[in-house]
Amino acid sequence: MKRLFPMALLPILLGGCATTMPAEVTSLADPSESSAAANSQTYRSPVAGYIHREPVGPKPWVPLNDAQSPAKGEAS
Repeated sequence: MKRLFPMALLPILLGGCATTMPAEVTSLADPSESSAAANSQTYRSPVAGYIHREPVGPKPWVPLNDAQSPAKGEAS
């Protein structure tokens, strides 16, 4: 355990000695500039594509199974 502590501390100490500074972060457009384009946002209702559906009872499964099965007598 005592050996692992210096190994974990080593990257932190070496990172503090880095000689290069990170690149300057700038925004894409100056907000005070009047010619800066803005994305147009239109309102879309969260329930715009909703379709009300009523629950239905179960259908008989034998005709559905026969319609999807191979021809009679063939093993799958």
